[in-house]
Amino acid sequence: MNHNTTNVAGNSLLEKIPENIFYEVLTKVGDETEILTTLCTLACVSRTLHATVNKHLSSLSSIDLSAFSVDSITLNGFSKRFRKMKKITLDCFRLNEFSIKSVLGRDVEELVLLKCSSLSQDIVSYIARICPNLRVLSFEFSDFNERLIGFDNKLTCLLKDCRSLECLKIKVRMEEKSRNESTTSLVGHKFPQTVKVVELDLRVLAGSITFGPTLTHISLVLDLITDVIVCTIAQYCPLLVELELIDIPTSIPRRADNDLSDIGVQSLVGCRHLTSLSIIRKRQFVYATFTRTTHMGMILLSEGCKGLESVRLHGFSGVDDAAGFTSILNSCLNLKIFDIQNGFRLTDFAIKDVSKVHRPLVEFKLVSCSSITCQGVCELVTSSTSLEVLDFRRCYRIADSCLSNISCLTSLTSLNLGCTNVTNAGMAVLGKGNAPITCLSLRSCKKITDEGITFLLGSEGKISKTLSSLDLSHVFLITDNAITVIVDACVELIELCVRNCFMVTDEAMKTLALRGRLQPESKLLRRLDIFNCPGVSEESFEYLKKPFFRGLQWLGIKESRLIRVGDARLAEIYRQRPWLTICKDGCEVRCRDGWQSHMF
Repeated sequence: MNHNTTNVAGNSLLEKIPENIFYEVLTKVGDETEILTTLCTLACVSRTLHATVNKHLSSLSSIDLSAFSVDSITLNGFSKRFRKMKKITLDCFRLNEFSIKSVLGRDVEELVLLKCSSLSQDIVSYIARICPNLRVLSFEFSDFNERLIGFDNKLTCLLKDCRSLECLKIKVRMEEKSRNESTTSLVGHKFPQTVKVVELDLRVLAGSITFGPTLTHISLVLDLITDVIVCTIAQYCPLLVELELIDIPTSIPRRADNDLSDIGVQSLVGCRHLTSLSIIRKRQFVYATFTRTTHMGMILLSEGCKGLESVRLHGFSGVDDAAGFTSILNSCLNLKIFDIQNGFRLTDFAIKDVSKVHRPLVEFKLVSCSSITCQGVCELVTSSTSLEVLDFRRCYRIADSCLSNISCLTSLTSLNLGCTNVTNAGMAVLGKGNAPITCLSLRSCKKITDEGITFLLGSEGKISKTLSSLDLSHVFLITDNAITVIVDACVELIELCVRNCFMVTDEAMKTLALRGRLQPESKLLRRLDIFNCPGVSEESFEYLKKPFFRGLQWLGIKESRLIRVGDARLAEIYRQRPWLTICKDGCEVRCRDGWQSHMF
């Protein structure tokens, strides 16, 4: 059989396959974030597939383009084929308002607009007019400009016109230098009865907001979490199911009444329907923790909210495990997610109690809990065999001896061992295991070398067949040889981070660039971070051009010598590959917190 005759002119065997069969296959494409790239690839294969793809696009009721920054020209080309879109998710970084408006209509029920760095507040008014049946609306803004001025009036009109709105989310990406430069008042703002879910950044949306009794899900970003805020929510939201409070203090709370204490935590006992609780203090600007909250508050919380299924507590340095964290593990029998960060007084004692009470734990995160040891981890994974996510970042006493138990977890898909004491020997154990790990972080595991990566991926275990995301940042002994092993072994790999790997060079870039051509059975690499890899020079610029790195959507190059090629030449790459984001600002993969300052 001659395979060289396949082309879009229609003389291949593909043209003889009935269109309805192709259409049925396309309906099975599962990952919404990959559907557009998949369809574009298929449309180039034959005329039958091209026609089928066009038909399939017109039948889609939802589209998720959050995985990459599509440009206006591309979106306009697709929007002509869309008919009745109900769910739309867009990365708006490279989009203008006209292109966004072109995909909106009366049928839209869910609209998520991310990275809105170039949109004016007028888009809110337009959405209110053109999408009256909207149920879910989510914005992600930057506060580097004056676009939020007058936003409250537009929002008021939207809430009045969109009478079916159930969920409103407004996120703002903010840096310290601009914290007080752009705020908009929402004084006395009251949400309509239909709204059940709100997610707001009250650092920018200033003023008092009336939380009605119909609210079931609340997520707030604040300057400071206080007893007053928590008590108010608990008092006026009796139907509350999920509560997330995040604060980012700019200074350490000085007055006792200006911080969360046991009083605020205890007030949540009145929320009888509460199943998910997140109280998080981020240390973005200052080193601050909840020093006034003790184990007593946690005991009262666990006794009054026994239906909790998810608990995330970050920054509770005053809570010990003997009575505090242990009480949650003992009382909340339906607990699925347990996430503690900066729990400096949490020890193996709390973990040992997990084995005494049966519960369906699927996600267990202990970050910066320096007293946790391998013995505690072994007891945890032995009694909780359904675990899917484990995170022991900066738990410095975690080492190789617990990896044998972890590698036996047949449902484990995500494992973070960043800043732990694991070595090459531990990688050998993990590489032979049965855990179907798709996401692995070995960031700052300084004892791991090329040999460890070979042990990890060169064995007969599952991880080499399932791994899709690998973080080797700050693993200083990694060289180009490790990259070659990764490319050869990991057919599912789509994301690789080698930040601060000083011995990774242009040779590794060449190996990665050729991956899609030399290993056609492998998935295309989508995201690559080479931040501060001084061995990557201007010579690797040629690998950014077509046909290399097919499918690449994000590339981080700050502090590598590759950045010396200059903006003009990088702009040339952008013109060739408008879907590729080149980050020169040192952001983590996907620029979740730094997109507002980008050029490309």
